[in-house]
Amino acid sequence: MGIGLPMPVRAENVATSWPQAQSDLTADSDVQFGVLANGMRFAIKRNTTPTNQAAIRFRIGSGSLDEKDNQQGLAHFLEHMAFKGSTNVGEDEMVRMLQRKGLAFGPDTNAHTSYSETVYSLDLPQVDADTISTGLKLMRETASELKLNAAAFDRERGVILSEERLRDTPQYRTGVSVLNSLLEGQRVTMRSPIGKTEIIRNAPVDLLREYYTANYRPDNATLIVVGDVDPAALEAEIRERFSDWKASGPEQPAPDLGTLKSKGETVNVVALPGNMTRVQIAWTRPFDTTKDSVAKRRDDLIEDLGFLVLQRRLSVMASRADAPFISANAGTQGLLKSARLAVVSASSEPDKWQAALSAIDQEQRRIQEFGVTEAELQREIVEFRSALQADAAGAATRNSTALANMLAGSVDADQVFTSPKDDLSLFETITSDVTVDEVNAALRAAFTGNGPQVLLQAAKSPEGGEEAVRSAYSTTRAISVSALAGAEDVVWPYTSFGESSAVVEREAVEDLGLTMVRFANGVRLTVKPTKLRANEVLVREHISGGRSQIARDPFPPLWASPAVILSGTEDLDFENIQKALTGKIFGIDFSVGDSAVRFDGRTRTEDLETQLQLMAAYTSRPTYRPEVFKRVQQAYLSSLDQYDATAGSVVRRDFAGLVHSNDPRWAFPSREQLSSATLGDVEALFKPLVSKGPIEITIVGDVTVDDAIRLTAGTFGALPQRAEISPQSDQTVVKFPDSNDKPLISTHTGRDDTAAISVGVPIGDLFSDVPRSFIADISTQILQNRLIDQFRIAEGATYGLQASAELSRDLPGFGFGYISLETTPEKVESFYTLLDKVAADLRTNPVSDDEMARAREPAVETLKHQKQTNDFWAFYLQQAQTDPRRLELIRYTMEGYGKVTADQVREFAQKYFQTEHLWKWEVLPAGVR
Repeated sequence: MGIGLPMPVRAENVATSWPQAQSDLTADSDVQFGVLANGMRFAIKRNTTPTNQAAIRFRIGSGSLDEKDNQQGLAHFLEHMAFKGSTNVGEDEMVRMLQRKGLAFGPDTNAHTSYSETVYSLDLPQVDADTISTGLKLMRETASELKLNAAAFDRERGVILSEERLRDTPQYRTGVSVLNSLLEGQRVTMRSPIGKTEIIRNAPVDLLREYYTANYRPDNATLIVVGDVDPAALEAEIRERFSDWKASGPEQPAPDLGTLKSKGETVNVVALPGNMTRVQIAWTRPFDTTKDSVAKRRDDLIEDLGFLVLQRRLSVMASRADAPFISANAGTQGLLKSARLAVVSASSEPDKWQAALSAIDQEQRRIQEFGVTEAELQREIVEFRSALQADAAGAATRNSTALANMLAGSVDADQVFTSPKDDLSLFETITSDVTVDEVNAALRAAFTGNGPQVLLQAAKSPEGGEEAVRSAYSTTRAISVSALAGAEDVVWPYTSFGESSAVVEREAVEDLGLTMVRFANGVRLTVKPTKLRANEVLVREHISGGRSQIARDPFPPLWASPAVILSGTEDLDFENIQKALTGKIFGIDFSVGDSAVRFDGRTRTEDLETQLQLMAAYTSRPTYRPEVFKRVQQAYLSSLDQYDATAGSVVRRDFAGLVHSNDPRWAFPSREQLSSATLGDVEALFKPLVSKGPIEITIVGDVTVDDAIRLTAGTFGALPQRAEISPQSDQTVVKFPDSNDKPLISTHTGRDDTAAISVGVPIGDLFSDVPRSFIADISTQILQNRLIDQFRIAEGATYGLQASAELSRDLPGFGFGYISLETTPEKVESFYTLLDKVAADLRTNPVSDDEMARAREPAVETLKHQKQTNDFWAFYLQQAQTDPRRLELIRYTMEGYGKVTADQVREFAQKYFQTEHLWKWEVLPAGVR
């Protein structure tokens, strides 16, 4: 009897390498799945949202878990090297090639490495044969043709180390510590994707090549393409390009992830400066390795429903006046295929962790002992069903990028990629006979295994350390719990706002597909019907009077804006709003802009009336609850220390205030300003803005003009008379800071090898010179490209560098260009030298046609993509009735970039990219200054 040899896998059999071949679940029939003879899987889905675009994902099923001890960090390093030259693409030419095709590095061209995978992403702005072919060619080059040049490898070390510094925050270090505690002794705890810095600094390139050869194999790869493509033609090209790819060595065994350590009750403290205070109780069980199936999904759904009930109970507790924590969460998840985790956690004020721990312990034990009620279960079923119904209704217009990511995610999870319609059908089947007893049994099972594992994370260890936490936990465990009292039903009270006012003006803007309406009470409405996303409607309510109309003194508590939504309305608190609207799809958000405050909502077509009722209620019946204000205030106070912990966090905290010349309306509050603010201050600030200001509504999406007008008339059109927009006051004047010879210096308390630089120059607002805004965009993009070429690619001195032009639509005369980056303190001066050199060249020499194309094409293609979303129209149409320049901007947008010339870029550089015009800011380690 001879030795049996494996037969080639044929695509038409779909082999056993797609999960559906071993499952009773049916894969989405709109996706074309296949396997090449060499073992490479592929999935193709034709999708026309947006039209003429496609998303490619190339997944290698190996990550940091597949590294040897002396390769830690090289899986991620290899991801970087994929952009550094291959057999048919020169070093650093890949990014330039894609820019010419209209892809921006970062948003459209990217990659990521995790524990279990490396995924390369291309979002193609065109689907012509050449662009598709280029995308597939680059993925094929990545598969087996990378040169992995030693010199390029050495240059990239600095970039990787810069990324390591950027990610090394207190939150990251805490996350690693928590993971190490939960999965003690398992491989995951020894294989962080960023790796070890000594290996990044010193590993020979041969180790990288060894990892590449061992793991980049066709039988370990999946190619996914979703977009406006011909699946048959695309499959033929995939076969032509990838069928000759052969593995260079034997198949690698799956890494041994280790065995989950048996534990009883444990207590740990993770104390790191900059940490927020958080307590958690966790249980771990062995990871479920069974194949995806109907039965498995049924078990997961039943467990999820139980934890959704627990989550809602915790959310209700957080909203109470005597809340023992700021926020709390509960849930279960598979943890890196190493454990099944159930966890309950809460964030709190630093000196109230004991109360938070007691609350989550007792609520967990309450649901474990007494279970959920039938009413609670049915509420979660109704909410879950509504979300699935919305997904099914909008399935035909899902975004290609999102779909490609979902497909890649299903591969990593080894799950069948099912359709929204089938997901809804399976849900209905499961919930038709699910019982409270089943849900309660699933909850009890989740709280078994290894645990309870109690962990406190804080900026500093409590007095007594772990023993203090153990004592607090023992104390709360000794307190008995009782069943939850039944809750009353809540009726939605906002079905009528009075008599609707008449439409007194109506104008159609034919070329943009808009209808503009003014009601007798002064409320304005702009409607843009679209079919860009089936069953989706966006609503934006602008109320005139934003930051620019607010007094500078005393310091305005704009930071408390989350309290506007979380306080609910006069008649219902936030939790009761959620309860009254169970089964509805709606959203509600509040923000403060430069010239208006804004409520935002996203809903489905059949729930538009409810969405408008909700927004009208927040507008006409605002309230500000003391317990909510305190919760928001404490959340800010608890997070203050973390902003000092890294250079990047200092930039995020202080940038807006500094570029507005420390105007308090844009500045981040100090501890004293946070602590001294009162509920009265918040109400005095927001209530007049919300309840009295002129209103302009924008509705965009799957709705008819007549329905939008009718529903708005019955809500906002029934409100009391609103004033017309008044001329801007002197409060509007805002200026960019003056140039400085010596940089402004701030400090951070983090690592001594990390610094941040921001450089800016005043330009002016957008509407005073619209063509200039497009010139500014192209000029700053060219500046960014050149600085990246030199400071990142050639010198390896930074991971993140960005340049942009921010020209205000609301503040007359205000707008600026800026560069922001992270580097080491030793490289700060060399960056200024390089900036002077690059800016001088832009001022003096003409920009090549190729540079112009690489800056312009990504901007043009990004706009084309955005125009095929409801969000684009909602943004560009805001305040369009009272400022017609915004409509002209929409008309000019697509041609604006095409009109920018190389001479205009040079003239722009001569006017603005002058050393004496620059404002400079550095964030240095406290010990270095």
